[in-house]
Amino acid sequence: MPVRHDPWPDGTPCWIDAQVEDVTAAADYYTGLFGWEVEDAGEAAGHYHLARLRGEIVGGLGPQPADMRDGPATWTTYLAASDVDAAATRVTGAGGQLLMPPFDVMEQGRLAVATDTSGAVFGLWQAGLRSGITRYSEDGAAVWNELHTHTYADARAFYAAVFGYRYRDLGDGQTFVYATIHPAVDAPEIGGIADASVSSSGPAMDDHWRTWFAADDVDATTERAVALGGSVQVEPADSPFGRQSVVVGAQGEVFGLIATPERNAAAAPSA
Repeated sequence: MPVRHDPWPDGTPCWIDAQVEDVTAAADYYTGLFGWEVEDAGEAAGHYHLARLRGEIVGGLGPQPADMRDGPATWTTYLAASDVDAAATRVTGAGGQLLMPPFDVMEQGRLAVATDTSGAVFGLWQAGLRSGITRYSEDGAAVWNELHTHTYADARAFYAAVFGYRYRDLGDGQTFVYATIHPAVDAPEIGGIADASVSSSGPAMDDHWRTWFAADDVDATTERAVALGGSVQVEPADSPFGRQSVVVGAQGEVFGLIATPERNAAAAPSA
């Protein structure tokens, strides 16, 4: 099963966390949904909770900042940066904004939180003692991250300026506008970008990065998500990339579920 302990290459989605009002309730929800083992990192870490699956790290759960509690809980995608300060400078130079300037997270790493030119929130993570997620692309772990944006051309230009992304177009360019993200020419894909103005399903949402979790049985996992207090935004359906659904967690956080047997973190869902 896919496990990685080395730092992730620059620009690669390397960490995910959910900011929620009730961290304990979220821990119970995802333990029931995915079988995670969730532990409180302690007072020094602001009671941030780490989630493990069969002993390996799959993400985090943190308390929603007080000034964000009027909005829904969210899953945040963090992109790897070998030099967070330099990446943060490129973010602002390309027209983005810093919500949290770079700061050290004890000895675990260095962190910043930013928005792109459309307002989509993402994080930057520079590995210290913690490289990022260590288990991925299997049942109950993150398998894909993608940007949903209404300013598709501008977003592509922004991330190319910050990370040097290259893109490979999929779809018909009219009713389905989507590209896979590549760190270099001929490199494997590391994520995706969708034109939300023409190719998103489900209700309209602000621009955002979406996390997809692998699920061996999408229908059963979707039913379990609802039984635990969540809801369905997009019902399970087959796609060229695997059976998939979009779920809203018990505190309003949106995420995808997709069944992708023998997947190597490389195929693009498109809800």
